[in-house]
Order: sequence, then C-alpha cells, then structure tokens
Amino acid sequence: MTRLQLQRRRNRFLRAHHDLASLNRDIPLSFPIMSTSFRHEPVLAGEVVTFLRPASGRTIIDGTLGGGGHSSLLLKGGARVIAFDRDPAALSHARSFLSAHTESFAAIEGNFAEAPGVLAGMGITSVDGVLLDLGVSSHQLDTAERGFSFQREGPLDMRMGHSGMTAADLVNTAPAEELARIFREYGDEPRAIQFAVRIVRAREKKPFVTTLELADLIAAGRTGPRHPATRVFQALRIAVNDEVGSLERALPSFVSMLAPGGRLAVITFHSLEDRIVKQFFRKHSMAEIDNPTWPAPRPNPDKMLDLVTARSVTASPEELASNPRSRSARLRVAERITTTKGGAR
Repeated sequence: MTRLQLQRRRNRFLRAHHDLASLNRDIPLSFPIMSTSFRHEPVLAGEVVTFLRPASGRTIIDGTLGGGGHSSLLLKGGARVIAFDRDPAALSHARSFLSAHTESFAAIEGNFAEAPGVLAGMGITSVDGVLLDLGVSSHQLDTAERGFSFQREGPLDMRMGHSGMTAADLVNTAPAEELARIFREYGDEPRAIQFAVRIVRAREKKPFVTTLELADLIAAGRTGPRHPATRVFQALRIAVNDEVGSLERALPSFVSMLAPGGRLAVITFHSLEDRIVKQFFRKHSMAEIDNPTWPAPRPNPDKMLDLVTARSVTASPEELASNPRSRSARLRVAERITTTKGGAR
C-alpha cells in the first residue's frame, strides 16, 4: 500500500469514527491473546466495547462467540455475557478461556438465530446489547479438517457445527442452476455458470471429497492476486450454514429483545451481509416514509431504532497492519428507542 493510499485509508477511518470522538472513555487497545490451539483475533474490538458500553448490571448477548475475544472485553467492562456458537471447539475453548467469569458468563451451543427463543426459555426477555460478528473465525480457516480453506487439504465440509449438509453434499448433488445461483448471490462470482457447469461435469466421473479437489478444478491454471476459488468457497460456506437466512431471522428478533437504549452491533465481512444489515437498520430508523401517491410523507410505523453509526465503521490502519483479516470488516450499530402506538417516540 502506497503512502497516499495509506493516508486516504486513514482519512476514511477518521470520518467513519466521528461517533467515537464525542465519547469520553478509553478504548481498550489490547485484548487477551488466544491460545495457539484456538487462535482468533477479534476485529474492531475497541469500537465494539465503546458502542456496546458494558457495565455492571447490563446483559449483553454475543451471538457469535468464536474465540471469546469480544466476550472477554465485554466481561472486563463489567457486563453479564450470554454467548452462542455452533462450533463445539469454540465453546470448549471459550469456556476454559473465560473460566474466571463463571458468575457472569454462559456459553450455549446453537445458531444465534435461535438465541431469542433459548433466552426466553431461560426467563430472559430483555437485554442491553447484542453483538453479531459474522463470518468464519481464523481458527476455522486455519484448521484443515474443517474444510473452509481452499489453500489447505481437508474434507470438503464447511459446517460451523457438526450436523447438517456438508459442502461436499451440496457440490455433488445440486443442479448446475442451483450451484450457479449460490455462486452468484452469495459470492458475487461473475463466472458462476461456468464454474457450476465445470463442477457438474467433473462429479460425473468422481465425486468431490476434498477442498483442494474443488479448488484446483476452479483454478484450472489461472493465477492472480486473489485465488480463483475465493468467491466459490465463500458462497458454499454461506449456503451450507444458511448464514443469510440466519441473519434475516435474527435481526428483528434481537431488536424486539432490546431494552430502550439497548444497542445492536453487527460486524459483516462481505457486501451481501452488510447490505442486509444496512437496509434493515434504515427501514427501522427512518422517521417518515413516503410514496408518490401520498400527498405528504407519513410517520414510519416500523421505526424502532436510531442509528448510532451514520456509516459503517472500518478497521484503523494500525489494526489492518496487525490483523490483515480485518480489512473487509464493517461495523454498524443501532439503538432501540422507546416507542408508542403508531411508531412515535
């Protein structure tokens, strides 16, 4: 990255972080190091703590526990944290890593989309904050046997947990039209049809079993700064784990659980997720809605939120230098308002 590019990046970072300037509190600039057996460096860690405002008496849901980095900082701030994750390895690590917080921390196996129902069963109907750090963890990418990486030999799995359809099941059985749709919608892959047809033809001779079998077929001698299979692997992972459906179900459920003044923070890593979050926040934060057939705008009956971040917050140049995987992270935050009938405050 040139000096000019770095300066432009820094300027964008400062504009996006205008919300932080008015907050008179220290942002933690460091966090506990993950063990080598489960390494995952939390992105935008200081920003998450600042926006979610952990304190004694506040309950915050970490819907994507991972290595426990974000939860650790929220606990350090004094909050009670209830975390969810589909990955048994992540849960095992985090329970050990955060064992000093037995009175204020609970880790539950499951999809964050199911969390509101689970919490209701626990008698918890209102919370002060929710964090969703979407995507795949560094540990999952770096563990070959999980099958997430096109750079490591492993079974073509890609499941966040240990149940349900695998990526191998999908690529070996789905019609070419369905594979092309997945690659196009979830990966923005311009050669979606070409890759789908290539996969269907190849599996007629031999089913796909490993990650490198699929990656090599997609690459087919191509080279470049980005591996040709990047978008295909992303799209398959999203489809296998129903990541889009989970997010679309979770957003309204979590907002309904937020206490007045409670905040929902979502970190996304690709444009599809970010678009879903942005549109949801916009729909539920506009004061008025308009229609060409109306004589004047009307109050928005769906208004439940105020935007805390006017635009997405991205990683600082310093974080980018220490954690390159933060380069595509975008954080959006909204706050629950007190509403009366008709959507007014």
